[in-house]
Amino acid sequence: MYLTQMTWPKAEAYFKESDMVIIPIGSTECHGRHMPLGTDTMIPEKILQLVEELSDRIMIAPTIPYGACESLWPFPGTINLGGDLLYQLVKKVIENLRFHGARKFIILNGHGGNVKALEHIGYELDSEGCMMVLLNWWQNVWEMNPLWKGGHGGAEETAAVMAIDPELIDREEIDHPLILKDVSEAFKASGFNTVKFKEVTITIPRLTNHVTDNGWIGPDHPKHATAEWGIEMLNTMAAYVVACIEEFEKVEL
Repeated sequence: MYLTQMTWPKAEAYFKESDMVIIPIGSTECHGRHMPLGTDTMIPEKILQLVEELSDRIMIAPTIPYGACESLWPFPGTINLGGDLLYQLVKKVIENLRFHGARKFIILNGHGGNVKALEHIGYELDSEGCMMVLLNWWQNVWEMNPLWKGGHGGAEETAAVMAIDPELIDREEIDHPLILKDVSEAFKASGFNTVKFKEVTITIPRLTNHVTDNGWIGPDHPKHATAEWGIEMLNTMAAYVVACIEEFEKVEL
């Protein structure tokens, strides 16, 4: 059930019966030349749509469509709240929900840059007698099927968007190769903010446009994505969320 579709008396009645709320959080950012800027927001929303079809007992708060995108902000269309502002925004949302009776929070997160701020809030909730379950969908599904493991804007996320709407993928741009820009002859780029030096991975934080002109990074080239892969993956994640809800309800705070 969606909070936005409830009257306040129905919300009041809900909190007399349940203390759990799901909060989807995404971002608006570059995902390569072939994917929409709203990728990290649309995927959690689709997963929760599938969850609703399986079980509609738990309140779903409005999606937060912006996140912490410090490395990606130079790409046109990206909206970066930064970690501090994201923390304040999510904290305030949770404070309001707690006032009305929520104590258990499931965060369905679509963007890696949000994790630090969300974990910070989770530690605070634990110290206050509440609890957060943080689901980072793209990582969770890796353990369900290692073949689904991917990077940022690669085949994993591309498949998920194809499952939502194949027309959102720009097929004319999907074949671009991944070319990473080395820091120097000795420091070879290996990821978003990592390089290899003497075969050891170290961190050198750089803006993503200084790492790749394309905007996607990972071992999974997006050209290998299929809608069938995405459909299976998102349905598997939705079933997992339902199971997680059922067990989290049993947890005593």
